[in-house]
Amino acid sequence: MTCAVDSPRPLRIAVVVPKYGLVGGGERFAAELTERLARTGRYEFHVFANRWKSSTPGIAFHKVPAVRFPRSLRPLSFAWLAGRMVARGGFDIVHAHERVLRADVFSMHAVPHAAWVRDVRQKRPSLFDRATISLERRMMANSPRSFFLPVSTLAAAALRREYDVEPARIRVVHPGVDVARFSGPDRAACRAEIRGRHGIGESDLLVLFVGMNFEVKGLDAVIAAVAIARRARPDAGIRLLVVGKGDAGKYGDLARSLGIGDAVAFAGPRAAGVERYYRAADLFIMLSRFDTFGMAVLEAMAAGLPVVVSPNVGAKDVVEEGINGFVVPATGDSDAAARAIAAMAEGDARGRLGAEASRTAARRTWDRTAEEVGRVYDAVASGRGDSRFP
Repeated sequence: MTCAVDSPRPLRIAVVVPKYGLVGGGERFAAELTERLARTGRYEFHVFANRWKSSTPGIAFHKVPAVRFPRSLRPLSFAWLAGRMVARGGFDIVHAHERVLRADVFSMHAVPHAAWVRDVRQKRPSLFDRATISLERRMMANSPRSFFLPVSTLAAAALRREYDVEPARIRVVHPGVDVARFSGPDRAACRAEIRGRHGIGESDLLVLFVGMNFEVKGLDAVIAAVAIARRARPDAGIRLLVVGKGDAGKYGDLARSLGIGDAVAFAGPRAAGVERYYRAADLFIMLSRFDTFGMAVLEAMAAGLPVVVSPNVGAKDVVEEGINGFVVPATGDSDAAARAIAAMAEGDARGRLGAEASRTAARRTWDRTAEEVGRVYDAVASGRGDSRFP
């Protein structure tokens, strides 16, 4: 008679994030990752959040109460309340996508808050900022053996500049992209639909900008670059289509002051159906003053677009100069960005770089991201993580 061998029980994972599966890069990252790993059957997931949106069965959700006022209490109150709830669960691994007091694995969707205030915003810290910085310092002090998963080399470098973290405890894990969603829509149909809607000609060279914060995403530098490129290549019919939420009036005025008011169109926010805008364009541009990653870059690549980014966009990790896109030498370098745009006026160049961008995105799926994090989970649970990442 043979004895049945018990299969190992699934690892019990607590995922901590204020908003799960809602608008925002970190929220989407947490959901895409958790739901793919949940489908493997190797893990039992419990999500601790204040708000969530999910269609995947088998994930347990636990509501963390929100303290909304005063604003300065929000970071610490969420961390403290979530920590108390998680502590009662007896989990094998705690994976945080937000600043909390203690976790085994931290996905770093932002740079250290002190660096953000000092180097990016360049403003005096508010009471909220000081509370967030204090929480983050407590988190780091409580986490000498934790693993940190920044989403880009840009974020990893900022983490190491601010805190003394062993390099062996840091692994860059890029976001993934839903390749089928962004490559699937028929390109010809999208070009006809979207260009027709915004008065853009079929033969016009259409530059696409997608972002929810026009100032931080560098829309002013983008508009300036388009103006310069149009002067350099008046035959190319270079146009700019802006997708996202921001002060369209202000930036429309800027375009008119540069003589290209009729070459810039504003589509507003398009969370649903944004993939059709990518497929209608010829080139994607993001000249952010700072962006920890910039998931729109990978989305554009999946749609087959060459990309132009600033050196302060974390997604520069996946951009190969002159192969699938361009990284301009300095943030706000509209002249360099204009040269990249003008170079794409040649159809063979667009096709060559666009095809390589598609191949890059195909290697950056959410399934690959989930596999990377799954290996980290397994190493933590087995104790191999005591010295280094697998």
